Amino acid sequence: MRSSSRWMVAAVLGLACALVPAVESDPLPVPQGGARADAVRAYNEGVALLVARKFGQAQARFQTALALDESLAEAHNNLAFSLRKQGPHNFATALAHYDRAIALKPSLSQAYLYRGAMFVQQGELARAGQDLDQLRRLDPSKASELDQVIRGATAGDGRSGISAQFEY
Repeated sequence: MRSSSRWMVAAVLGLACALVPAVESDPLPVPQGGARADAVRAYNEGVALLVARKFGQAQARFQTALALDESLAEAHNNLAFSLRKQGPHNFATALAHYDRAIALKPSLSQAYLYRGAMFVQQGELARAGQDLDQLRRLDPSKASELDQVIRGATAGDGRSGISAQFEY
């Protein structure tokens, strides 16, 4: 493999593993008793693992949360994020969870941000643009983040379309 090809592969993998951090995923308040309480506890454990960048372990906790309460939109969103961060082979499953999160909670702006970022990774800029339009209505600051990702993908900045601020 030529050096420039190795750099391109490394850049794409870097994007897949480090695009938009999930630090704004805050723990949820735990309700009193029942399966929902257990689901939220598992979700909150997943959030801590996600922030620690332990994506496989976070995935397992989000899956546990969803087994207890399938209607937890935030768990679908963060499960999708965890899957996406583990590589492109997970994109189809991640997309299903982003879509489910949005169906359950159409105002969940993070799901549009992260799904849009995944669309950019896949070269589906029109679909990313649709999520950007929705974010402009829901959360202008997150819209700005996704707009930067999309601009980086179309800028031809010598980084194979990867915006410099997301190479970490």
